[in-house]
Amino acid sequence: MFPISRFVSESAAADLLQQVRWRDGVECPRCRSDLAVRNGSYREYQRYLCKNCGRTFNDKTGTIFAHSKLSLKEWYFTIYVFLRFNTSIRQIEAELDLSYRTVRRRVERFASALDAPSITLSGPVEIDEVYVSAGLKGRERDQESRSRGLSTRGRGSYDGDKPPVFTLVDRGSDDRYVVPAKSAGESTIRLLLADHDEESLTVYTDGFRAYEPLEEDDAFSREYVVHGDGESADGEVHVNGCESHASLTRRWLSPHRGVSKDKLTPYLRAFQLRCELYRKPGDEALKHALDAAL
Repeated sequence: MFPISRFVSESAAADLLQQVRWRDGVECPRCRSDLAVRNGSYREYQRYLCKNCGRTFNDKTGTIFAHSKLSLKEWYFTIYVFLRFNTSIRQIEAELDLSYRTVRRRVERFASALDAPSITLSGPVEIDEVYVSAGLKGRERDQESRSRGLSTRGRGSYDGDKPPVFTLVDRGSDDRYVVPAKSAGESTIRLLLADHDEESLTVYTDGFRAYEPLEEDDAFSREYVVHGDGESADGEVHVNGCESHASLTRRWLSPHRGVSKDKLTPYLRAFQLRCELYRKPGDEALKHALDAAL
């Protein structure tokens, strides 16, 4: 259900922030002391006095919402429709009657506040890579834009504005991860697979050569299919889960018309959060999104 009540009243929006931020008790954002008492209010927001450092603060202090001209309810609407419906920044601009620059900065500020996913694998694990278009959007170029009709063939590269994005599907826990990288080499693959519970992690891959060194490592048991030979699956051996998730990743990036590669990581962290919200009802999904950004 769409959490409409959180978007129509600033006091309701402030109450939600107070619930989510201080669910474990009020803590001073400056000295981390829990010796804080209520000390009046600042507009719709509760104000506190820290008895340890003597400073005052309110519910927004030290968060992405502090010192923002946008109201909390506008922030919530932006975050919710961006994650839940993959709404483009242009459309949010039209809905809120704000400038494109203002909305873009708030979306990027929210996405940048999200933590990197902690990858702990129980296995078996599928791993695959996809290459996405991510260039120098929003920045001055030191060369003329390339003609996309003359793009080089073969695998993409970070320097060629088609960085690799790895998708991992842990069949043991059903967790899925999407991680951008600067290269699709052996070192990157080993780093992604480093934290696993089993002594020897079963890894399902395609025939990409960068996965071949895993066969010589006792920490991994690699099984693979070769798409070039017409193989898509051999019993349990396939990367169909990765390919399915990669297709959702492409759809997530599509409305934003080419995210610049230095913004690709926060946008994909937002996609990871979007997947966590998929089956949560509206109010619970909004609380989860706020908690992730605080």
